Amino acid sequence: MAVHAQVIIALARSKTVHRLLGVLLAFVVAAIATVVLPLIAIPLLASQGASESGAGRPTVVGEWGYPLAGDYFKSRGFGWDPEACSYCGSDHKGYDMGQECGVTVYAAGPGRVVRAGAWGGYGNAVQIDHGAGVTTLYAHMMWDSLLVQAGQNVAAGTPLGAEGTTGTSTGCHVHFEVRVDDVAVDAQPFMASRGLPLK
Repeated sequence: MAVHAQVIIALARSKTVHRLLGVLLAFVVAAIATVVLPLIAIPLLASQGASESGAGRPTVVGEWGYPLAGDYFKSRGFGWDPEACSYCGSDHKGYDMGQECGVTVYAAGPGRVVRAGAWGGYGNAVQIDHGAGVTTLYAHMMWDSLLVQAGQNVAAGTPLGAEGTTGTSTGCHVHFEVRVDDVAVDAQPFMASRGLPLK
């Protein structure tokens, strides 16, 4: 019995045993971390993803909302622009807003889709009739990205398709056009009057 006690005391004082125990402890901690951390992290990341996807919806005020979710850059506004690109019209009828290719474009208001597909210089586009002579147009969307079709009813925030650069376009953006009695009007005061100021 005394021999066993002496061996245990000798091993407890051994630097080699201390190193082996340290390595064993590090291995156990790493193994536990490999199993336990994912069990904690996965639910946290899932809940964070859910809150981000909720924030990824466009701002809606009443029955109207923005065509894009989150911040965007304004590339061109409504009206005369003699500095326009060589093949762009100088009298711009819409409001160009962009984020990046492929982001979702949303309906700005409630209505009925009257056109969805190829439309000359507008490229791949959607037009919505909101009633009372008001229509909105969303142009230059990616080919094969449209999520709506003519005759479909939509609300503000309904996904329409993906931002692209089809038709007469110099880069990814959505050409957002508002028409009243088929005459293009400036989208900025139109949206501002609905509590949705544009840049």
